[in-house]
Amino acid sequence: MTSSSVGPSTTAMAVVPAATARGATLRRYLKSRRLVFGLSVTVLITLLAIVGPWIAPHGENDIVDKPFAPFGLFGTDYLGQDVFSRVLAGGRSILLTSLVATIIGLVAGILIGVVAAYAGGWLDEALMRLNDVALAFPQILLALLVLAAVTEPTWWVIALLVGISHAPRVARVARGVALGIVPRDFVTSAEALGESRLRVILAEVLPNMNAPLLAEAGLRLTYSIGMVAGIGFLGFSTNPGAADWGQMINENRLALLVQPWAVLLPVIIIGIFTIGTNLLADGVTQVAGNGGE
Repeated sequence: MTSSSVGPSTTAMAVVPAATARGATLRRYLKSRRLVFGLSVTVLITLLAIVGPWIAPHGENDIVDKPFAPFGLFGTDYLGQDVFSRVLAGGRSILLTSLVATIIGLVAGILIGVVAAYAGGWLDEALMRLNDVALAFPQILLALLVLAAVTEPTWWVIALLVGISHAPRVARVARGVALGIVPRDFVTSAEALGESRLRVILAEVLPNMNAPLLAEAGLRLTYSIGMVAGIGFLGFSTNPGAADWGQMINENRLALLVQPWAVLLPVIIIGIFTIGTNLLADGVTQVAGNGGE
């Protein structure tokens, strides 16, 4: 009788504080105006890119008027295609490529950084010195060198190259955060209990790196969008005939004074989205640092 009465109350006492802690954390995040605004902008542009092809008034390759004509909301481009329709249709590919590149960079960078911090010694030194060499190269340089040798680059090749360029920077951040967690008592206790190194990293170290890594993920997504758009601007597009924000800027730049919207509209969309992801990353950092505004 005694054991049956103690069990439920003990379980309730364990569940309530955990739920309360999660609720308090969520309220702290929601109080950050910067984070909420950045998240709203990011989600809005993402949804626009996803549903854009279905709500576009014309097809992305439809010729609707003569080149650079005052047609519809934002006129036509250098071929006579509707600028507004192409902007709506061109977001999905760039955001998908940027998201995959960000995930690749985060996974690779976190793996290198956490392993270096946890292992220490010569392995830490070797990984970080190689990391420093990689950091010495501009991010876009490796991508351009490889893409110049590829006849028809696919989206996953671009995502892989951009992701690899992010990995050294993520590794530096992840190592710095992990160095403050590895010496703590709960990690030492897990090691004393005979837990494997992989389990210690996955169950003890990584869960305590959430906030810094979320902030870094927002920054990496921002840089991914800029790099993917820049690669498209330089002519390395997976489909030369398809709508692409970076490629649209390149195609219509010579007529900027004649039909500015063909260049300005994709630039504005990219700018708004990068502002949103930056504010989101700053908000996460701010809340993690001082409890929000």
